[in-house]
Amino acid sequence: MLELRGVWKRYAGIPVVEDVSFYARPGEVTGYLGPNGSGKSTTMKMIAGLIEASFGTILFEGKPVQEDLIDYKRRMGYVPEEPYLYTHLTGHEYLMMVSQLRGLAAKKATAKIDELLLLLGLHGDRYAPMSGYSKGMRQKVLLAASLLHNPDLVLLDEPFSGLDVGSALVLRGLIEELAASGKVILFSSHELETVERICSHVVILHRGKVVADDSMEDLRRLMALPTLEEIFSQLAVEQDTRSTSQRIVQLIQA
Repeated sequence: MLELRGVWKRYAGIPVVEDVSFYARPGEVTGYLGPNGSGKSTTMKMIAGLIEASFGTILFEGKPVQEDLIDYKRRMGYVPEEPYLYTHLTGHEYLMMVSQLRGLAAKKATAKIDELLLLLGLHGDRYAPMSGYSKGMRQKVLLAASLLHNPDLVLLDEPFSGLDVGSALVLRGLIEELAASGKVILFSSHELETVERICSHVVILHRGKVVADDSMEDLRRLMALPTLEEIFSQLAVEQDTRSTSQRIVQLIQA
């Protein structure tokens, strides 16, 4: 289980994430939602061990991750929001490099990489430099890299960005299968429809603070609203989105 206890992140004394606490349990997909600028990606980077929390504790299986950050990272797979890669490498070369860093046996890694690239629709471009890859293709390379070592914890920060419909459906099914296999899945997104379809538990962040932390079913019942979009609007969006949309249309038509 992944647990955050009173986690803060400050930059120049200004809080970006404030007193965030929640659980992500094995066997379920936990959705981490919030509008842009709410602190989602900052939280994900702290969980991934890329930046340190200003205050609070992040635990995995009951142990603070900072006690043995290297071992924790061995058990974690992470897909960041932006697909930053060594684009002079081919997709195959990049994944082989990742497998070596992960300490995987070369023969087994090669077979696994070829199969992953085939399943993700990248096999035909496996020897092409990633500088020529689309954003969606790079996203799939990062996804493959995050799963090569069979991690116990999978962090997905806006993983559907740039994917076509077919690839998005594959990823949705993959996330569900990973959770069913007993892994801890934390999925950060602003795509409400996708979150509603695959997440059993939802944490909603607004201005760096948790404003909801419950199962999808309980959130719907408590808010007496049928969809996550309406729940999200009540909990986290302060402006009238419909009037804003209408005003934009009026403005461009003027």
